[in-house]
Amino acid sequence: MKTRERTAPNGYEGGLPASLSVLGATGSVGRQALDVAERHAIPVDLLSANTDVRGMEALARRFAPRVCVMADGDAARDLSARLRDTGITVRGGESALLETIREVDSPVTVNAILGEAGLLPTLACVSLGRRLALSNKESLVVAGEVVKAEAKKSGCEIIPVDSEHSAIFQCLHAGRAGEVRSIILTASGGPFRGKTREELETVTLRDALAHPTWKMGAKITVDSATMMNKGFEVIEAAHLFDVSPDAIRVVVHPESIIHSAVEYIDSAVVAQLSTPDMRLCVQYALTYPARLPGLTPGLDLFSVGSFHFCPPDPDAFPLLPLAYRAISLGGGVPAVLNAANEVAVAAFLSEKIGFTSIFRTVTETVEKLSGRRTAKTVEELIDADREARGIAASLL
Repeated sequence: MKTRERTAPNGYEGGLPASLSVLGATGSVGRQALDVAERHAIPVDLLSANTDVRGMEALARRFAPRVCVMADGDAARDLSARLRDTGITVRGGESALLETIREVDSPVTVNAILGEAGLLPTLACVSLGRRLALSNKESLVVAGEVVKAEAKKSGCEIIPVDSEHSAIFQCLHAGRAGEVRSIILTASGGPFRGKTREELETVTLRDALAHPTWKMGAKITVDSATMMNKGFEVIEAAHLFDVSPDAIRVVVHPESIIHSAVEYIDSAVVAQLSTPDMRLCVQYALTYPARLPGLTPGLDLFSVGSFHFCPPDPDAFPLLPLAYRAISLGGGVPAVLNAANEVAVAAFLSEKIGFTSIFRTVTETVEKLSGRRTAKTVEELIDADREARGIAASLL
């Protein structure tokens, strides 16, 4: 496992980047990244979104980026008409986004795009050798080995934005490479903590979207409810920190104050604690190695009162052990896991299937495509993704 030297990249002054690009700007993490940019008066070069034209128009007028890119062509045309009076360039389509990422010279890019759609933008950012503040965990789930190899080649510094991986990143500064025994990855347990598999058969979409701690988008909130999100985070952590999945332990911590911890070989455990606020994670990814005053409220331990911990229930939440199996098989199997989950969760959000059908759909798809462990290249991984989507759809 590797630790990092505390060195600031080019394009930084006083702990702040000279400018910023935000991909997935209209989502929860994207908006919080822009809150941080506004707090510290960081200029914005590029904003991207999928189809939320109204949200993007509001952000464009607020931050005056050089370029806005909409993944959807119709949305791009609509946004262009709305922003005609501003002089902001508007482009449309995935290829336009990849070209724009390469054209703008932001020293740091936040990738907060949701799902597998964030992979190619991640690879475009990594190829430039600049800092990538990564919130799109699917990039590492689908193609972790490829992304890390490209980052090593280009010198790109990938700093995680997820609260758990940001915590681990911070805790790793307490020791040296070779001194880490294990990573302790905390989980809130979601809205269904403590429920049995039988009880989960009757939960509703409304129940699944009622996360007790975090305010997130619908898809990631459902992933938290199934604990698939934690399985993805195990895969992400293994790639980010060059550690075996066997050395990553998931602990349910419903207060969500300890965001994760690192256990060292002398049995010391170093943890990162804060109020649950993603703006802290985003800001640290932007300003590292500096720490600056931010927007996150201070932590009052007296108000928290006490902490609780328990192991996850693999019978009630089978997608977490399935994630461990997927990364142990390697190759394209994690890509299959992610693709099947995206299809199943979309069906659940459309109320076409029940909650536990997500488990069955994802598990059966992974079983059918376990031979995809030989996939290695981006093209092979994308093929595995597409095949998994077809099979998962047929199982619904």
